[in-house]
Formats: sequence, structure tokens, C-alpha cells
Amino acid sequence: MALTALDRTLLQRCLNHEPGAWNDFVDRFLGMFYHVIHYTAHLRSVSLAPEDVEDLAAEILLQIVANDYAILREFRGNASLATYLTVIARRICVHELTRRTAIREAPKLNGKPEVPSRSRAEGNLENMEEVQKLLRKLPAREREVVRLFYLEGRSYEEISTALHIPVNTIGPVLARARKKLRESVAPPTAVKAELEKKPEEKPR
Repeated sequence: MALTALDRTLLQRCLNHEPGAWNDFVDRFLGMFYHVIHYTAHLRSVSLAPEDVEDLAAEILLQIVANDYAILREFRGNASLATYLTVIARRICVHELTRRTAIREAPKLNGKPEVPSRSRAEGNLENMEEVQKLLRKLPAREREVVRLFYLEGRSYEEISTALHIPVNTIGPVLARARKKLRESVAPPTAVKAELEKKPEEKPR
């Protein structure tokens, strides 16, 4: 199905930041996003509480508006806007469901789920803040590769697709970034250990 005149106008209004455009966009496509969430969860045999569905819908909307509607700007009109957004929403939903499953199935200690202590959680937060400070010292492209790999856990293929760069350049970019970070500052032990790990492609 081709792009309709209605959706073409709505798309342009959003990209031009016209008043009320985003509300109209949400009204038109939110129901479709809910359908995608429920259907994707069903295919993966995942049970979702109502608040989980709301969280996933919010995540889809947040990613659509991120970087000045970057996802909408990438749309070339070769299919209907609804078809394009369905693919995007399913991809986001699968990624989030996979991430949440991984968290639930995290390594266990003595047969029981390992629950971080308050001090450990605070330490993780401090490490994350330190990583963010270090990232600001990198050029924009290297910073984005490091952020996607270390902070979002993306695979090389996902990073390649997101940033439109060859897969075989990601390892060298990560290596250069780690070298620059080591030269610019001596980070806390936990952060330094993470950054100095030899990058191995995460499972796709």
C-alpha cells in the first residue's frame, strides 16, 4: 500500500513541529502500537501486565521522537506509513522484551536470584555517570558507537544498521575509543575494566 495523502501531510507536520501534529500522530497510530505489542508478546510467549504494555508503548513513542524524529526522517515512502511504523514498533518491542527477559534470567547466586545491595546499586549508578563523563571526551561518531555497545548492549549488526556504518569498522572504532579514554583519564576500576574488555560481538 502506498503512502496516503493524509499520512504524508501528518508526517510533514510532525517533521515541521507544527502545533498539534504529534497529538494527531499519537491518536492515529497508538492503537496500532498496542496491537503490535500484544501480538509480538504473544509470538514470544511473553505475558504482559497492563503497565508493561504502557511502558512498551511509551518506549516506542520515545524512540520515534528521539533525535528530532530521526525514525520518521528515514522514511522514504516506499510503503505505507503504517507498514513502516509496524516494522519499527515490532523491532523496538522485540529488543525490549529480550532485554527484560535477560534481566529476569540474570546469573543466580546459590540457586537464588542475585539481588544487588543498596551500596552495589549506588556503585553501578556512579560507574554509569563516570562512563557518561568519559563519553563526552570522544568525537560524536565514536561516542555513539561506544554508547550503543556498552550502555545499550547492541550487537555489531544492530550498531551497523543504526549508524549506517560497516560492521567490520565497529571493532576498530571501539579499540580507538578505549585507547583515547585510557589516555585522557584514569577511570574507576570497574569502569576501566569494562572499557578495556576486548569487544566481542554480542549475540544477535
